[in-house]
Amino acid sequence: MSNPAGAHLKLTWANKTNAHNGDNFLAELTLTNLSDQPLQGAGWALYFNTCRKIKPETVTGGAHVTHINGDFWSLEPKADFGVLQPGESRTFAYEGLFWVISETDAPLGFYIVYDVNTSNAKMEVIGDPEILDFASPEQRNRNAADLVALGGPAKTYADNEGLSLLAADQLSKITPTPLSYKAASGEFVINKHTLIVHSNDLANEAALLQASLRDVSGKVLQRAAKAPAGAAAITLKIGAVNVSDTLAPKEAYQLDVTSQGIVITGASAAGVCNGIQSLRQLLPVAAFLNPQAELSVAACQVLDAPRFAYRGMHLDVGRNFTSKETILRLLECMSLYKLNQFHFHLTDDEGWRLEIPSLPELTEIGSLRGYTKDETDNLVPCFGSGGDVAGEAGSGFYSKADFIEILKFATARHIEVVPEIDVPGHARAAIKAMNVRYTRLMAQGREAEAKQYLLCDFADASVYESVQLWHDNVICIGQESCYTFIETVLHDVKAMFEEAGAPFTTMHTGGDEVPHGAWEQSPVCQAFMKEKGMTQIVELQNYFLARYRDLLKKYGLVFGGWEEIALVKKEVNGVHTHGPNPEFVNANFRPYVWNNVWGWGQEDFAYQLANAGYKTVLSNVTNLYFDLAYSKDPLEPGYYWGGFIETRGAYDFVPLDIYTTATVNLFGHPLDKDNIASKVRLTPEGVKNIIGIQGQLWAENIRNRGRLEYLAMPRTIALAERAWAKDPAWTSIADAAARQSKMDADWNEFANRLGQRELPRLDSFPRVGGTDGYGYRIPLPGAKVEGGKLHANVAAPGLVIRYTTDGSDPTPASAIYSAPVAVSGTVKVAAFSSSNRRSRVVAV
Repeated sequence: MSNPAGAHLKLTWANKTNAHNGDNFLAELTLTNLSDQPLQGAGWALYFNTCRKIKPETVTGGAHVTHINGDFWSLEPKADFGVLQPGESRTFAYEGLFWVISETDAPLGFYIVYDVNTSNAKMEVIGDPEILDFASPEQRNRNAADLVALGGPAKTYADNEGLSLLAADQLSKITPTPLSYKAASGEFVINKHTLIVHSNDLANEAALLQASLRDVSGKVLQRAAKAPAGAAAITLKIGAVNVSDTLAPKEAYQLDVTSQGIVITGASAAGVCNGIQSLRQLLPVAAFLNPQAELSVAACQVLDAPRFAYRGMHLDVGRNFTSKETILRLLECMSLYKLNQFHFHLTDDEGWRLEIPSLPELTEIGSLRGYTKDETDNLVPCFGSGGDVAGEAGSGFYSKADFIEILKFATARHIEVVPEIDVPGHARAAIKAMNVRYTRLMAQGREAEAKQYLLCDFADASVYESVQLWHDNVICIGQESCYTFIETVLHDVKAMFEEAGAPFTTMHTGGDEVPHGAWEQSPVCQAFMKEKGMTQIVELQNYFLARYRDLLKKYGLVFGGWEEIALVKKEVNGVHTHGPNPEFVNANFRPYVWNNVWGWGQEDFAYQLANAGYKTVLSNVTNLYFDLAYSKDPLEPGYYWGGFIETRGAYDFVPLDIYTTATVNLFGHPLDKDNIASKVRLTPEGVKNIIGIQGQLWAENIRNRGRLEYLAMPRTIALAERAWAKDPAWTSIADAAARQSKMDADWNEFANRLGQRELPRLDSFPRVGGTDGYGYRIPLPGAKVEGGKLHANVAAPGLVIRYTTDGSDPTPASAIYSAPVAVSGTVKVAAFSSSNRRSRVVAV
């Protein structure tokens, strides 16, 4: 959100340098008075969000900065501020912790409150500041030890030099790659006379196929229980499928295409659905952009089954809200690429996004963010959501009807929804909402009801700070109302699943990032511990987990959670670390393990847990966190605390041997080979306990649909390839040079699939939530001028590269690059999709 029209103030922000006083940065915020009235030096305050801590004692310009909570800050004038006259500017320089190397790091969502702390307080939205360029190495590198190469057209060109345009017959016809594809002679033509033949138990799958074919042909094919003699048909049926080497035999399918018809045989309805998705991928790509009355499908036989039973995608809607329509678009893409688990992160400190009919305050208060005096009307702004409560991303929730619609949509596509209600940390939205409920009922003299769902201890003096800088985001697990709250939420969520006819097998409980210091000075928790004979906080946490386990057992649910639910602190050779908690190995716990950051010492947690007996989902940050920036480029959105993840980073992920492609740490330094060699490997039993992999989309920087789809695709396609297909052949090659050569060749094939087929298909897919195609990231072209000639390439061969030499930005009418060409002047280059969407323009 930029400076809104009519705003009386403008802000400009600039990083001056990193690596100041160690790992600190220097920045400047400049305030300009656009109004015709002076801004007096008292009675007002600027509010904003930043994830980088500011050192208040370093702020200049006659102002002081206060950290309020989380990423929420204020800037107020000191007594000597003076007056900011119309047209004048004032610069506030400051020092902050760590570094800022991209626009994502900038403070956002400014608003000003006049007559602050009075009954006449008035709020005015300013918006995001103008962010000045990160031009120098000191601005673009974290510190002198940062060896990660800066993004730019020359580096991109070098990264892509091993790619070449392949012929269509050199590419896998289906993504993710099937176990077996055998081409045959002839083809089958689908036209308006083609029947869809199916039994009653496959009516749902037949309807999916019917809708899919309508989208690409414009025709609604008829459905029948039996085809008349000689009729052309697509037949769906359940039967035996002869496959092995799969953790999900019920999802196997066989697809037979002859000149006489198409038969899809699934080991179950889910298998039939998988076969339908493969058939969709065999349809002409051009038909997705321009429907064709007749669709030719080459004769073939496909025999296929997934490698992993759990093939997931996680989406956080707590930090920023995502519309129902955007969720449906993501689910449709997941279905096309055979991802079958949707991990729906519905709550967090910054928002509660699901209507719970028994507890309306959760969404009446917890789903709203914006200007507030005391958070009794809504939560404070976060992640730049700003002062306007009706802002695009900060506020919103799914009604019961919305959620049921999402569940039905997912279930029809054999995608299981795994809801996440995050506790006991990451629970501030719920805490604040229940505080409002408490206050309201206490005022009515209804004390017992007021305390029924209370999540905090008002006398808690514990001092802690969460990773996201909150000081009050952990629920009080020493009082019974906490468990009453959890069970009430479980009851209402289960009722919605039942009404939708959706399977509800797993509740993801979060369980992560409880900050050190929580509960230590809570009178309620300390009294509870004394009563139970507990002497350590870890005992209280284990009690909470056991109580929650019993609740989930009552509802017949798997206990899902981030890895912390299955870890316990321990000491090894005098070093404090974590290891598998033996208490819950056989308690139906399912840890989702994210922390494998190279160099942090926890790279093997997932394998430790699997070896100990936990059914484990790999959610590795270094390859599968799709909210991280694609590259080290100031204009690439996303955090980078876990690294930078290009699409190849997800494609090269080797689930059962993550060390195979590990080469450098976060700062680009070679990994210690001896240290990596000392890490735990999977045992044969451990291998059996890796049930799948999952991509993550955290929403701190997802403020609209465009940003979500940009971050999700095409990395999600690479995720699907790794979740479904066997390990590539190069993983078994011992010779390093030969292995790298095969790795590059495999990537070239997959990159060509993206450029020639998958991305063009997404240009008009999915046809839900609007007619626009999916807003995937078009990779930036690589480019250099050498010997007076322009050399250019792109990470997805098949996309069109266009260029100009007059300084203007390329358009769909600009010259097409096909080979090195003589140029002069100011050269600009961009890649274009089949629908003429354009990548970011790069100047050479």
